[in-house]
Amino acid sequence: MSAFTDTTYRSYWLDDPKAPTPRPPLLKDLHCDLAVVGAGFTGLWSALLAAERFPGREIVVVEQRSAGWAASGRNGGFLEASLTHGIANGAARFPEELARLEALGLENLQEIEETVEKEGIDCQLERNGTISVATADWQIAELEEAAELSRRYGQDVELLDAEALGALVRSPTYLGGLLSRGHTALVNPARLAWGLAEACERRGVRLFEGTEVVSVSRSGSGLRLETPHGTIHADKAVLATNAFRPLVRRVRPYILPVYDYVLVTEPLSPDQKEAIGWSGREGLSDSGNQFHYYRLTADDRILFGGYDAVYHYANGLRDELDRRPATFEKLAAHLVETFPVLGGVGFTHAWGGAIDTCSRFFAFYGTAFGKRAAYAAGFTGLGVGATRFAAKVMLELLEGGGELTELEMVRSKPVPFPPEPLRYGVVELTRRSLASADAAGGRRNAWLRLLDRIGLGFDS
Repeated sequence: MSAFTDTTYRSYWLDDPKAPTPRPPLLKDLHCDLAVVGAGFTGLWSALLAAERFPGREIVVVEQRSAGWAASGRNGGFLEASLTHGIANGAARFPEELARLEALGLENLQEIEETVEKEGIDCQLERNGTISVATADWQIAELEEAAELSRRYGQDVELLDAEALGALVRSPTYLGGLLSRGHTALVNPARLAWGLAEACERRGVRLFEGTEVVSVSRSGSGLRLETPHGTIHADKAVLATNAFRPLVRRVRPYILPVYDYVLVTEPLSPDQKEAIGWSGREGLSDSGNQFHYYRLTADDRILFGGYDAVYHYANGLRDELDRRPATFEKLAAHLVETFPVLGGVGFTHAWGGAIDTCSRFFAFYGTAFGKRAAYAAGFTGLGVGATRFAAKVMLELLEGGGELTELEMVRSKPVPFPPEPLRYGVVELTRRSLASADAAGGRRNAWLRLLDRIGLGFDS
């Protein structure tokens, strides 16, 4: 019997009886102080923080489909404190301000938790820590280096040998691990997005779904945002379109939409749970260049994703790309390799979707249209937490600057991707090189070393 016999090809998080009723689209012209394009985490945090900071202002959010439907509702639910896609990446790019960025990231994580509590958002938030596991000998040394760097910046981490790791989670593939406490939470991301949307509306923010913004332009002292059935005249705007085609043309070379895929098992039986352990419910990831991330859901299913990161020629974005049987079969096999006791387990959900990748792996920022619009993009899979920080940055940019906009991380841009067909060739060569490095004990070939030298430093 196939493990995919009864599978729903939709995000487990979005396939929820508590999903909100769709909101009506925009059907007429309107005026507002702030227009937010996109009702994922970036846009919703921007609207909520703006409403809290400027309670008298008219704020409108427009969303092409429904709140949280894209990357915000299809990720693994890892809520990370890091603003730089991990401390090693931050140290390589902004060593002089990394200590401050780490502090800002922890502050951001704490403020997200406070908002969840204050707004009564039922997003199943858990602070159980994370474990990076080694499944090959060469990864042990990398975890030791990561532990040293993390401790240098005050993180609470613990190296685990195979025996100590096995006392927490049991897998024959594990050779050791690095336990990190205090820098990550796990959430139900769709419920977090839906809760943020409701919190916005309680503060008077108007949210229109099923409304695509097709263009943005200057109009007098403000902006004109065109939709199929109405025009929004706004003083300022936040552009939070994630992996989708940026409304600002000069942003397009910096964004690469990459498809990520995820499986969710049927609920584990008591015997399966006993065999695996995992009573601490930590978030897990392995340490290869092509890595998996996995966790338990509130009803004791395993969410298992990652490994394949697929780019389609010319920034391809199509609904049919959300389903990739070859990757689903690969992930299922990898899960059983990790936990052989789960041989024969069924998968209730399988899905994919695009994330917005940039060459430095964490968000970049900017303004457009005479500084009337601000944007943030390039979160590269760690946007659940970093989007709130990005919202604060964008609001500062729209107000003329502030403490966060002085950060070099905010003022700089990543290296842009080349145009097609070179773009596709670069990505494919990099993917194959990363796979080769994993098979060769972590040794990076000449291509990967070149990317490291010019500041691209790709990993999956």
